Amino acid sequence: MISSKITGTGAFIPSVIKKNKDFLNKEFLNENGTPFSSETDEIIEKFKAITGIEERRYAKLEFNTSDLAFFAAENAIKDANINKEDLDYIIVAHNFGDVNNGSNQTDLLPSLATRVKHKLGLENPNCVAYDILFGCPGWVEAIIQAHAFMKAGMASKCLVIGAETLSRVVDENDRDSMIFSDGAGACILEATEEEGIGILSHASQTYAQEEAFFLYNGKSYNTSKENDTRYIKMLGRKIYEFALVNVPLAMKIALDKSGVSIDDVKKVFIHQANEKMDEGIIKRFFRLFKKKVPEGVMPMNIHKLGNSSVATVPTLLDLVLKGQIENQKVNKGDVVIFTSVGAGMSLNAIVYRF
Repeated sequence: MISSKITGTGAFIPSVIKKNKDFLNKEFLNENGTPFSSETDEIIEKFKAITGIEERRYAKLEFNTSDLAFFAAENAIKDANINKEDLDYIIVAHNFGDVNNGSNQTDLLPSLATRVKHKLGLENPNCVAYDILFGCPGWVEAIIQAHAFMKAGMASKCLVIGAETLSRVVDENDRDSMIFSDGAGACILEATEEEGIGILSHASQTYAQEEAFFLYNGKSYNTSKENDTRYIKMLGRKIYEFALVNVPLAMKIALDKSGVSIDDVKKVFIHQANEKMDEGIIKRFFRLFKKKVPEGVMPMNIHKLGNSSVATVPTLLDLVLKGQIENQKVNKGDVVIFTSVGAGMSLNAIVYRF
């Protein structure tokens, strides 16, 4: 039976560091445009306590999302030691396309995947390049799509990338702007006939009643700014509550499908959205099996990299596999779960054995 496995990973972490103290001169406003009663330093301290974020990375002005995706792709191709001309698909997960610094206008024509293929100098016309818009769970969902192609005999090698420059679509008067960052992560997925290796099972869901607009594009909280410009906005409390309830259940669906015991799960690579939220999700997941959370099961890099949306899971995976996160490693035979939640509201999970 054909399955698929990750044979190489790569990431691109932007070099511009934005620390929490760099927001001290910002004027954060309520949704109605009124100032907060708390001082900015108090807002930042509370923000850090909840999200765990101390600093985040922004792309250099000359780089765009497709550039970050290309850099991560090059690293993944090199790591997998494959001929890039053998790729059957290039799938790029993102949310806003290329956004030139200072413009706040998204550019999606041509697709980012096409731009990556162009930058790679890839000549094979049979390598199909396309984008996926699935909110923060986009990279995980793109892996599921690539896996389906392989199961159907439509592909043997796929390049799957998650990239974003959220720093260019945030409202500087919205305190949530401190959450978002830029980055890119990628992997090479290859078909395999090795039994019990690679993707064992997966689950995806979209909730589109009131949840559909928990994340949306909205006006700046600064009423003196142009009304035509839109920024990323979110209903943080509603997302928090939604994720705590629904993500553990989706993870359980995927694990139950796999036939793997909860005791065999060594790592959970979860979307780096909010430290307390992620901790709550993992705790509730293991509680579904009447288990305590094993020590070290949830690698984290949100403290230094912030929330780069679709890039968080593949970047985290690359850093762990390359030994760049202290006290975290994955051994051959280990079962891990990839999981994410975001705009849609959509969520997903993959059970994978290395």
